[in-house]
Formats: sequence, C-alpha cells, structure tokens
Amino acid sequence: MNKETKIKVAGFGGQGVMMFGQMLAYSATHDELNSLWFPSYGPETRGGTANCSVIVSKETINSPVFKNATHLVAFNLPSLEKFKNQIEPGGLLLYNSSLVNQEVKVNNVLCMGIPINDIALELGMQQVANMVMLGSYLELTKLFDDQTIHQIIKKFMGERKAHMVDINIKALQAGRDFIRKTGVNYA
Repeated sequence: MNKETKIKVAGFGGQGVMMFGQMLAYSATHDELNSLWFPSYGPETRGGTANCSVIVSKETINSPVFKNATHLVAFNLPSLEKFKNQIEPGGLLLYNSSLVNQEVKVNNVLCMGIPINDIALELGMQQVANMVMLGSYLELTKLFDDQTIHQIIKKFMGERKAHMVDINIKALQAGRDFIRKTGVNYA
C-alpha cells in the first residue's frame, strides 16, 4: 500500500455504495491502519445519488476532503461522468459495465468495466453486486487480504444478517475470479 490511498465510491442509493466504503474503512482499522469514511447522500435514499470518500493511510489523516482520488469505483453512468476526471495519474477506475454500456478511457488511469450486476445475478442475488465490485477492487489493489475482509463482513452483518455472510463471501470471490481471468495487474 502507498502511504495514503484516497477512494471515491459513487452510485445510486441502494446499490451498496456506503457499505462498500465502510468495508474498506473497517478493514483498515482492523489492520491497524488509519482510515476515514465520509458519506454524501442525495435527497432520496433509494434511487438518488450517493457517494462516499474513503481514505486509508499509514499516517495520520488530516482532512476527510480530497480533490482527486487515487481510485474511483463508479456503480452507474452519472457517477462515472461526475467523478472520472478527478482521478490522480496512475490511478484506478472501476465501473459497473452492466449499467455503463461504453468503453471508458481516462488518460494515465487504468479503467476496467466489471459486469457486477450480471455476476451477482449468476450467484442468484442482485443485492451482492457491491461485493462483486469489492472483490474485484481488492484483487486489483491488494489493499486487504481475504482473512481481513471476511472478518469484517461477519462483523458488519452481525447476528441479524448472519445468513447473508456466505453469499457475500461468494460474491467477493466471484469479483476476484473475474479479475484473475482478465490477467490484469495493478498493484
């Protein structure tokens, strides 16, 4: 991991954008790194826009605000269009190619479409599309290992949603497997 990784995660409300960001922040804390999760919601909870900023750092984080992200994860086209020009050179852009039907290119940024909705449907549960994206993201960035993220999923789900742990872990693995099949390396 670099000294500091700044991640912008954006999409429609209900796509699991906030959960994605929280998983990263909780994983950083688990691994004894500094982290900050800063949510931003549109006027509606479901269907409106939502994004969050996550900072993971080996050093103290002085501000939750950043101009350009190291990584952008876009779950829909409006989010992609809004944030795609706010990525540092050498950065990473992952987008949901199930909803974005165009090739995306940004200078000096690795851009990859992940068909997260399609993969989640193959698993039998549309709601885990965000975990497919998280698995893809973690496979490319090597930010956290499986042991850490699995523990965080179990804690995040708690007793009330314990029945969802297995499908979320399967979705993470499906995202990792998708990246492995492409042969693309980033970290």
